[in-house]
Amino acid sequence: MTFEENLAKLEALSNDIKRTDISLEDALKDFEEGIKLAKSLEKDLDKIEGKIQVLINQPVSAKESPTGMAVAPELDLFSAADSTTGTAGAPVEGLRQ
Repeated sequence: MTFEENLAKLEALSNDIKRTDISLEDALKDFEEGIKLAKSLEKDLDKIEGKIQVLINQPVSAKESPTGMAVAPELDLFSAADSTTGTAGAPVEGLRQ
């Protein structure tokens, strides 16, 4: 399944769990499947992030540059992310994420 299909499935499972007429067993089954999907999606996002980081940090050779001069990478989008949470910090007090 594609990333988008897995994300849609996770959203469907989340909506199913919120139903008032769902049995506890079915809710638990959906929850377990949702956790597996979420972990899989997180791994996919980590791979994509790594590819983006490589592309951003590749220097541009003088031959590829429109100015004819070599260009060093300027961006480091993910360096502020905490290795435990994957985020750049706590939200501002009073705001929901």
